[in-house]
Amino acid sequence: MSLTLEVALALAEDAATLAALHERELTPPVLRELAAIGFPDNLALLPRNAAQAEAFTLMRTAVLTCVDPAIPIDDLAAEFAAIYLTGAYGASPCESVWLSDEHLICQEAMFELRDLYTACGFAVPDWRKRPDDHLVFQLQFLARRLAVLRDDAGLRALAAFLDEHLLRWLPDFATRLAARCEQQFYAALAILTNSWCQQLRDHLAEQLHEPRPTPEEIVERLQPRSQRHPFVAPVRFVPGGAAPSW
Repeated sequence: MSLTLEVALALAEDAATLAALHERELTPPVLRELAAIGFPDNLALLPRNAAQAEAFTLMRTAVLTCVDPAIPIDDLAAEFAAIYLTGAYGASPCESVWLSDEHLICQEAMFELRDLYTACGFAVPDWRKRPDDHLVFQLQFLARRLAVLRDDAGLRALAAFLDEHLLRWLPDFATRLAARCEQQFYAALAILTNSWCQQLRDHLAEQLHEPRPTPEEIVERLQPRSQRHPFVAPVRFVPGGAAPSW
């Protein structure tokens, strides 16, 4: 798959769809629509290996299961709250919690992403309700940058964003939800999101003819940035409501 404008826009739509599913509680109409369009088989990035195929199978099964009227929608709402609002599963959707030494929200990652968003003309509506480093905002940013992707410089910038932010913590987020979720849908969604982002990063590497850096190489290149932002009083992960996104 070459990265034509048409492909880039299709990938942007994929990322936006994943963001929307993480952003708000499921409703019966949304579930029926997902089943009708054959989600996730309608995504532009289809499986290329066994692990990716398994992620698709899990998501496909979860959608078909949740459409069943025997599954109370309230159970899915409770699961959404446990992940994104109350923190009951201990799997924060915010990067800072995973990457800061004391697992706190609103740390360096949030400010780095705020700088990145600002440079690209974006801003979150209220960081106190949903911080800049929230999964939803990162996926929406990914969607917007894919939609304007035109050259190798854009490819490299997108690859750096995935290497230095989203893919440094998303695998752990997905793994924890897979182990702790009581309903299949959100565990499958986290696994699918990680699989899709990993495949996108592989695709960028192919387009650039540059191998993906190792985790050690990424950490090394991030070292000079460790003192970029002034000290900010630590904020512990206190779950709360979600604000509207971009």
